[in-house]
Amino acid sequence: MALTMKDTFYISHGSPTLSIDESLPARHFLQSWKDKVFGHTPKSILVISGHWDTSFPAVNIVQRNDTIYDFYGFPDPMYKLKYPAPGAPELALRVKELLMASDFKRVDEDRKRGLDHGAWVPLMLMYPEADIPVCQLSVQSKRDGNYHYNLGKALAPLKDEGVLIIGSGATTHNLRALRNLGGGVVPWASEFDTWLKDALLQGRYEDVNHFQEKAPYAKMAHPWPDHFYPLHVAMGAAGENAKAKLIHHSWDLGALSYASYQFTAAS
Repeated sequence: MALTMKDTFYISHGSPTLSIDESLPARHFLQSWKDKVFGHTPKSILVISGHWDTSFPAVNIVQRNDTIYDFYGFPDPMYKLKYPAPGAPELALRVKELLMASDFKRVDEDRKRGLDHGAWVPLMLMYPEADIPVCQLSVQSKRDGNYHYNLGKALAPLKDEGVLIIGSGATTHNLRALRNLGGGVVPWASEFDTWLKDALLQGRYEDVNHFQEKAPYAKMAHPWPDHFYPLHVAMGAAGENAKAKLIHHSWDLGALSYASYQFTAAS
């Protein structure tokens, strides 16, 4: 009998340097995952990463995940890191089945793709043994928050099958606005981040689904929404009256929020 997962998560993975930079508080948060955040060992993990953006939902069906270095101009040691987690082909096909049964007419299978850094960087810190099977599901940045919330809703049954659902993105993601402010945070980023926290903790998921109209500085915080939609998937998968909890909060480079959330299904 697979362990039932009551929780889904949204992790802000911020910069790829999270993989090596000991000064980032978010790194230590993820390293404490099994001790302080989530002690259960899932049967498999489904990651929805902002770094896989396709026209239609897609799952990766592989026996063993390659480590994809989808970043440029970073320190050499980062390109030597490996996270050879087993693939989760059965989970991938189950994801496809659930989505097709929920009116997502087309779900593509990618039989080559491994894990992008939105998946392997946090997982390397959370589950360093790389022994839990991992499958990825793509986002569709041309669609809206509501669409991704419904994508998550379709995946809710996976929680009863021992699958840990993790959305991986960034709570604020405007790479052109990043600069070292000596620990300071620009006002627009702080306002968007606070609005999101209040909306989630108050259960105003409908507002979050329509963040582009409702949130202050939505377009500044997310010029492209690919890193925000994994949140909607995690939120939808937790179910109607799920309770949100802020499980980590830190900033880097003046405008990059590492806010991360846990969604607990209503009992």
